[in-house]
Amino acid sequence: MITLGVRLTLLIGPTVAVPAPLPYMDALQSVQVTHSDSGRSGFQLTFQAGRSGLASLVDYPLMSLPLLKVFNRVILIVTIDAIAGVLMDGIITNQQLSPGNESGPDTLTVTGEDVSVMMDIEEKNIDHPAQPEMIIANKIIVSYPQYGLIPVVIPPVAMDVPLPIERVPTQRATDLRYLTEMAERFGYVFYIAPGPAPFTNTAYWGPPVRVGIPQPALSVNQGPQTNVTSISFQNNALAPTLVSGQVQDRQSGQTVPVQTFASTRPPLSSQPAVLTNQPNVRTTRFQGSGLNIAQSYGRAQAQTDASTDDTVTVSGELDAARYGRMLQARSLVGLRGAGYTHDGFYYVKSVTHNIARGEYKQSFTLTREGVGAISPFVVPGI
Repeated sequence: MITLGVRLTLLIGPTVAVPAPLPYMDALQSVQVTHSDSGRSGFQLTFQAGRSGLASLVDYPLMSLPLLKVFNRVILIVTIDAIAGVLMDGIITNQQLSPGNESGPDTLTVTGEDVSVMMDIEEKNIDHPAQPEMIIANKIIVSYPQYGLIPVVIPPVAMDVPLPIERVPTQRATDLRYLTEMAERFGYVFYIAPGPAPFTNTAYWGPPVRVGIPQPALSVNQGPQTNVTSISFQNNALAPTLVSGQVQDRQSGQTVPVQTFASTRPPLSSQPAVLTNQPNVRTTRFQGSGLNIAQSYGRAQAQTDASTDDTVTVSGELDAARYGRMLQARSLVGLRGAGYTHDGFYYVKSVTHNIARGEYKQSFTLTREGVGAISPFVVPGI
């Protein structure tokens, strides 16, 4: 379907996704996929829904066939220069038919979300006695084997094993909402990323990924090596927030102070705003009750960590053919050519992939906690 050294493979089906028949691929006009570290990832497929001949007297052929029905599974695989990657593994949740007129053809648009949408169907009332959050997270994730979920659960620094005589963790929500609520207590995120292989998904519950090998650099003003078509930077000085207050320890009954001073995330900048903006850093009062000291410090620190994540935000668009690969959200990437203040490493918060015939562009949002590169060198793009 796609030229420029990029090939798209579509698998689709009610129970087991299979390669889409040739008429579906011929009718496919465009694909949009968005990955983000907050909320579910989504996709949109737009087909030309022609209607002619005896076979179309009753209905549009694409509507009458079963492959594009709601709750069918969709797997998108993108191959760039012989390197394949799973772009999306999701479920169709919506259909939109737009009959054509003089200005355009008939179109059928199907949209959906990643497989975590199936974890948000049933609201449950379940107790999890004597189980800390990481155990509960693993237990919920492995209860969805049909989607090939591979759990990656990172233990919190301040983890409190609940004693049944004191408290019992109680779930009064869908599995997805409960996983997200537990993650937010520690400044964590929960998401499901497609891959690493087709029919498998990585279910991640932990802090935003700020360690590991960065992806090849996004290049600005680098002559023939430039792969970014547009880019802008924003520095929000009011984002960093410290937490101060007191808590009555649930176990001892003593009142102890709670205070945060900086983010505990691995640094991506040489000048984190929570430190360089002193004394003009926002401070909020700690709100919490029924907690012990470790839980109180953990939740206060999580609030500060999360507040610093998006201090510097970068928005732009990438030419995928020049970059030579899919830019992965929820991981690190280098940036060069924008000057010392904005060069360096960033966390990829979200990526939107727009694919059409002869075109593949990626819109991205990058974030970090301040300005200034921490390394004089980043790995160039291809």
